[in-house]
Amino acid sequence: MDQRMTIVTLGVASVPAARRFYEKLGWTASSASQGDDVAFFQLNGIALSLFGRAALAADAAIADSQPGFSGVTLAHNLDSPKAVDAAFAKALAAGATALKKPETAFWGGYSGYFSDPDGHIWELAHNPFFPLDADGNLALPG
Repeated sequence: MDQRMTIVTLGVASVPAARRFYEKLGWTASSASQGDDVAFFQLNGIALSLFGRAALAADAAIADSQPGFSGVTLAHNLDSPKAVDAAFAKALAAGATALKKPETAFWGGYSGYFSDPDGHIWELAHNPFFPLDADGNLALPG
């Protein structure tokens, strides 16, 4: 199996409401989005998909369960602590819930956490050890 990921799909209570949240962050939905059923956002080298939670559970042949900490977080790395603070403020203004305000992290960077309206946890971080290229892409050392 190739070492790559192409799409991250989030199960959401309402695709239109979740789409509006991500659009308020300044993201643009792809024309591949299909009405109230699914929304796609092109990210750097991968896509984010928003899909109805019950329909996603059914598609994966698993019972839908109550949201909670699943052991998974999504991360958005930025080029400075100031950019982290600005993105955190924008997320809160769009309807996110603050989980941990951005602060200097024990590992030498700067990060904070919020949850989107469906409880998906996002980390906003500046990691001086993982520089981003001009397009905002992360390239880990070999």
